[in-house]
Amino acid sequence: MERYNAIGALDFAEQERFVAEELFGSAGVGASVQQGFNCDNGRNIHVGDHLIINYGCTILDVAEVTMGDWVMIGPHVLISTVNHPLSPRGRRNRLGVAAPVRIGDDVWVGGHATILPGVTIGDGAVVAAGAVVTHDVPPYTVVAGVPARVIQQIENDLGGWVEDELLEQEA
Repeated sequence: MERYNAIGALDFAEQERFVAEELFGSAGVGASVQQGFNCDNGRNIHVGDHLIINYGCTILDVAEVTMGDWVMIGPHVLISTVNHPLSPRGRRNRLGVAAPVRIGDDVWVGGHATILPGVTIGDGAVVAAGAVVTHDVPPYTVVAGVPARVIQQIENDLGGWVEDELLEQEA
């Protein structure tokens, strides 16, 4: 983490190379991870194309974290795959349990949100800033609050033509 966070803030090519080749287990094209990023392992993180992780994100990847294409993670987001027992004895024994986190395509997680172990966030969903996600999020919904609850449905306005047009622009 120290080596990654020491890369120049404007050296986007080296940042992308480091994420894809040295930090994450796998990464698609166009992964942008801003400085102040922290994780436990890195190799348990698998991301698709065009990922954006804003400043100060922490991913506790004791278990696997997968993110689809076109995911946007806001500043100071916590994604945790690890939890501890409620029992004081269990905590004194430093016991932990882990469960994977899965984030679909086209998901936007707002700043200071927290995603807890075992959660799946469906395609196209939006997690509002400051939300604490304790349960799965259905596709194409907005969740907000503590704990996060569905507050709105989102129209799936992506058709094949949108993706094809974007791919042509990149070529």
